[in-house]
Amino acid sequence: MTETMRAVGYRTSLPVSDPSSLLDLEVPVPEPGPYDLQVRVKAVSVNPVDVKVRAGGDPSPAPRILGFDAAGVVERVGSAVTLFGPGDEVWYAGSIARPGTNSELHLVDERIVGRKPSTLDFAEAAALPLTALTAWESLFDRLRVPLADTSPTARPLSTAGASSTAGAPSTAGAPSTAGPKRLLVLGAAGGVGSILVQLARRLTDLEVIGTASRPESRQYVLDRGAHTVVDHHGDLDAQLPGGVDYVFSPHSAGMIDTFARIIRPYGSVVAIDEPPNLDLLALKSKSITWHWELMFTRPLHDPTSQAQHDILNQVADLVDKGILQSTLTTRLDGINAVNLRKAHEAQESGSVIGKTVLAGF
Repeated sequence: MTETMRAVGYRTSLPVSDPSSLLDLEVPVPEPGPYDLQVRVKAVSVNPVDVKVRAGGDPSPAPRILGFDAAGVVERVGSAVTLFGPGDEVWYAGSIARPGTNSELHLVDERIVGRKPSTLDFAEAAALPLTALTAWESLFDRLRVPLADTSPTARPLSTAGASSTAGAPSTAGAPSTAGPKRLLVLGAAGGVGSILVQLARRLTDLEVIGTASRPESRQYVLDRGAHTVVDHHGDLDAQLPGGVDYVFSPHSAGMIDTFARIIRPYGSVVAIDEPPNLDLLALKSKSITWHWELMFTRPLHDPTSQAQHDILNQVADLVDKGILQSTLTTRLDGINAVNLRKAHEAQESGSVIGKTVLAGF
């Protein structure tokens, strides 16, 4: 008899208000491949990508299990695994090409898994992997921001072996405008923004400016370490005299002309969204560079890389030293369809501060 496990998934793309949009399921327990960890999932969090995939059409073959962030305990390992063993506590963001983490047992390639911070419980840990990887790669791999001389961490990663490590920060291609470099983090109270603010403030010499519109979200961004908070619903030109050198953009539609005005010559944008009909010509006059960041690029296109393993371990070290903090703001007890619908509905509202986490089956 095939062993089964509990999971949450969907068979038909439906509005989250429909009780059938996410369903409690019984599915076969997966067998680990050579580099796989079989992880007993203790907590998961919800990201915009979960909502996007659920709304993107009916899965085939059905059903599809969502979920990317997870924290849990290694149950079994594949024949080629060397980084972890049974009983290890781990955290990771997974791959969009594989079944998701909303299941009792989950398979993940060990090379994109890190050790869970010992100072966080499983729920606190599950809030961070996807957003921390996105923020780290945006800041250090895409924008190539250098570490501060007084940074509490070593160089993020070695430059040796490009296929197995991330690029180390450098000053190559950095804006040449005199004075302090300024980073504008749009949506700074969100999951990626709230960890990016922390990384930039604690590891670099950048002046960190976040955007938020509500009093509670403004305070949240200041508490994460932003030097200043501006209102993204207001006139950014007027609120940012002198401009900025770098922009992190989770919502780029309709913003290109604004970026062209507020970014200094030779500056850079890193974007994580997919704005339709994107026209970047307005950025040419100032030689502004546009970067894409997709956290799933390495799992999809560079599967032998251990860069995300290394990044997650470094983030865990920073958490355990008290330099970074979890972005968990809402905790729901029970990984089930009812709670996941609540979390998806909150994510779709666009007003989530930090991260929503579900803990325990």
